[in-house]
Amino acid sequence: MKIGVANGDRVFVVRGDEAVDVTASIQSIPHVSVSDLMVGLVADFDKARPSIERAAASGKGVPFSSLRFEAPIPRPRNIVCMAVNYMEDGTRSAPALINAFHKAPTSVIGHGGTMILPDAPASNFEAEAEIALIIGKRATNVSAANAMSHVFGYLNFMDGSARGLLPHDQRFFQVKSRDTFAPMGPFIVTADEIPDPQKLQIRLWVNGVIKQDFNTDDMAHKIPRCIEWASSIHTLEPGDVLATGTNHRGLSSLQNGDTVELECQGLGRLSIDVRDDLKRTWPRETRLEREQKGLEALPPQLTGKYSTPAT
Repeated sequence: MKIGVANGDRVFVVRGDEAVDVTASIQSIPHVSVSDLMVGLVADFDKARPSIERAAASGKGVPFSSLRFEAPIPRPRNIVCMAVNYMEDGTRSAPALINAFHKAPTSVIGHGGTMILPDAPASNFEAEAEIALIIGKRATNVSAANAMSHVFGYLNFMDGSARGLLPHDQRFFQVKSRDTFAPMGPFIVTADEIPDPQKLQIRLWVNGVIKQDFNTDDMAHKIPRCIEWASSIHTLEPGDVLATGTNHRGLSSLQNGDTVELECQGLGRLSIDVRDDLKRTWPRETRLEREQKGLEALPPQLTGKYSTPAT
């Protein structure tokens, strides 16, 4: 089942190019906001599923393209993001030590939203293509063998980053947790529709040009291990998001006016816009293209505030 939030506070089931409003079928779930409603739905899905399926089967569909989507969990309590979690097409000799960071709930935006590049002296800004999972039941010190039973579903996730900020030993919070830096959606696909999340192609386009194209089979620490490790640090609750990392070789600089699209196989397509009020510019090469030219992975800012004049 594909479940999303659109038009402010309505819950939809997506079927092909249409979506059916099923909000009325789940109003008995205690909630104050639509985010509470979605968390409650995730936590008690087995009970709610029959009424949702009846509503989806009998309801009138509207064109998917006519809806204004929010993030499927508009304000997750926890957004855990795995760091350096790909083998980078075999260019890493060994997996990096398992590691992660948090993003703030205010970093979340949905399909059709706008990532806003802050007034900060970053070397450049990037959006990492990732598959994320939604936790379906409480997970504390879960073993890898039992981890997948705690997954409710999957969704597209972009990890926005402001690179090169100083000091480097304080990088994760100021680099990753900016407002609008966690686009996700457009909907959640329940786990039963994704037979093997470790064999999915992930693609990201900037202005229609493909930049990232890799498979989740290149993940260094697989999803069960990520859940095992994260749940050993703190309890994961229903509705929490765990993003699984990216292959960095296709990352490229974002700038004002860009349209960024992400499609994890089977999860629909997430599209956002980019706004930079400072109108800064950067080279467009990917990290791999820069490496092949013998250049540093992070490009210099070409024009605008914080650019360095050529010497």
